[in-house]
Amino acid sequence: MFRRIRSNDPIRIAACAALLLLPLGLGAQAAAPGILDAAQAGKLLPASVYFADQSAPTQLRNSAGVRFADGQLTLAVLVDSSGYSGAVAQKYQGYLLTGVALDFGGHRLPAGAYGMGVVHGQLYIMDIGNHDLLHTVAIRDAKMHRPMPLQILSGATPGAYRLCFGRECVQFRRAR
Repeated sequence: MFRRIRSNDPIRIAACAALLLLPLGLGAQAAAPGILDAAQAGKLLPASVYFADQSAPTQLRNSAGVRFADGQLTLAVLVDSSGYSGAVAQKYQGYLLTGVALDFGGHRLPAGAYGMGVVHGQLYIMDIGNHDLLHTVAIRDAKMHRPMPLQILSGATPGAYRLCFGRECVQFRRAR
């Protein structure tokens, strides 16, 4: 069943080593730090989320995320808030899941699950009971080549990212 590999057969030794190391290489590639696109983030997000005493379906095609060097994640996704009252639906456009504390313009946001949305140039982040936790200015990026409904892009400095709703973006980073 198993054949002993002769130590003087370098081709067979290299082939066996490659087969043994292949799963390690694939795992390392899948868990590489950086920005996650919709296909990558969508695999990690649920089909629906809870907010303000209701469940809303997520729009996995409009999702993004960040995997930090230690493997921790921050994920964002747009939601279908059509079943909510107009006042809630105006601010509740997306869902933010983060395993680490984040800093949005000097405002610290602990790890958790949050509702979020941009209204009149302000990013609002609410707890799952629909209570405002923070808001900060969203900067309009008129030079953005292909705005998407939701995306995460690199920020102005290393370790910084931009959460964008269309052209409206807010810079964030992992809190220290």
